[in-house]
Amino acid sequence: MTKTVTLSLSPKQAADEKYYLPIAARAAGTAPETIALVRILKRTVDARSRTPKVNLTLELYPEGEPLPPPVHFDWPEVSACPEVIVAGSGPAGLFAALRLIEEGFCPIVLERGREVSDRKRDIARLNRNESLDPDSNYAFGEGGAGTFSDGKLFTRSKKRGDCDKILRTLVYHGADPAILYEAHPHIGTDKLPGIITAIRKTIRSCGGEILFGRRVTDILLRGNKITGVCCGDERFEGAATILATGHSARDIYETLHRKGIALEAKPFAMGVRVEHPQELIDTIQYHDLRYREYLPAASYSLVAQVGGRGVYSFCMCPGGFIVPALTSPTESVVNGMSPSLRNSPWANSGIVVEVRLSDFEHLKAAYGPLAGMRFQQILEERARTESGPFQSAPAQRLTDFVTGRGSATLPRTSYLPGTVPSRMDRWIPSFIGETLREGFRIFGRRLHGFLSDEAQILGVESRTSTPVRIPRDASTLMHPCIEALFPAGEGAGYAGGIVSSAVDGERVASAVASYLHGVPTSIQ
Repeated sequence: MTKTVTLSLSPKQAADEKYYLPIAARAAGTAPETIALVRILKRTVDARSRTPKVNLTLELYPEGEPLPPPVHFDWPEVSACPEVIVAGSGPAGLFAALRLIEEGFCPIVLERGREVSDRKRDIARLNRNESLDPDSNYAFGEGGAGTFSDGKLFTRSKKRGDCDKILRTLVYHGADPAILYEAHPHIGTDKLPGIITAIRKTIRSCGGEILFGRRVTDILLRGNKITGVCCGDERFEGAATILATGHSARDIYETLHRKGIALEAKPFAMGVRVEHPQELIDTIQYHDLRYREYLPAASYSLVAQVGGRGVYSFCMCPGGFIVPALTSPTESVVNGMSPSLRNSPWANSGIVVEVRLSDFEHLKAAYGPLAGMRFQQILEERARTESGPFQSAPAQRLTDFVTGRGSATLPRTSYLPGTVPSRMDRWIPSFIGETLREGFRIFGRRLHGFLSDEAQILGVESRTSTPVRIPRDASTLMHPCIEALFPAGEGAGYAGGIVSSAVDGERVASAVASYLHGVPTSIQ
């Protein structure tokens, strides 16, 4: 019978089966030669002591024991089934489409941007400081913002079963099986495009459709029921509509608001992206660099309260790059990503501050539920004014920001469009700037060396989450005022990240199926 053992090993021992198999066999009371398969169930790095350890939980299959089956899914043919409109091809939209197929419905996925191969070329132009395509960039296009990202798959969702299914679906479509057992799994921006392409092929092979260059420009209503959407002169009608357009699709919020469809302002967070040499972060976190070749690029997770306001790290990208995440030429917006090997010389992370409803109350009279969105835009436009032409970003040495000095020079950076010295401490809203300044001091005391002259901040990190929520009923997941309209994912205000967005997309698709089958729903 199979046996499970948990080992605490040196990084070198944990790096190769030839080292950990004899140790695991001894712990299980058996001989290594009797084991047919060793399967890793969980792997975590413990760097709390001076010498890092790797904890491995292993499942041992002896000779003659049936081996675990490979990850596999069978989706039915749905081309002749009732159609459901899915606006957006990010994680929420794609996983909603797969779930609709499982439920016997035909998804029609509408994506404003281009498919991955074309989108790569648009992003390359953006990195070269050439033209921005407002519909095909780091935020928009096949796979959404997650396609060109670190591909982090960590979520705090309590629905573990759903998360496991998401991870298995990604493995089925080409992700490294290690994401099934790593404590903080990630895929990498170099691997994600191929996985997204494979998901598209699955959807189409089952009779579903994904159409590119279709930006939703209007909502079709019959009374208080949605019947579909318009993409320019084209109309797409279906039995229900899932709105999974992502947190940067500001025109969607404006369209809904113009149509009188209820929206809500919500709190969010904004700040900057900080970049350090990766070797510095490795030294801070691992202490002993003798085992560096056997360990992943070190990361960190930081959170503090400053005067009752939260400040925290967001989307930390070890061995990564900072990228231009703007969706309009009037903005300067930055984000982070990492390749699968996380082998860039730099580490970066968003460091953001809680933005409360009261912080943009002064904009409510003019913008109503879109007041937070306007607050976000104003800061992005200020950043662009500071950065000058093209996609260059305003930047300041971290120590200069904290002490209130200008930066005469800037360190080298992973940000390809380039940086421009800026007194960011002077133009960022004071409640954000002062909270960041004190937060950096706190983080410097916790991670000795973090507050370094080798580090710099770039602005602005503003797309942490949507400042607008599209309301939905807690049981049916349908908009409370518009029948057959199902908001989903980050853009609707119900998720944050690849896995939680995918989980939400699946839940919403299940709710659509219950609605169309006339079955009362109670989605948990």
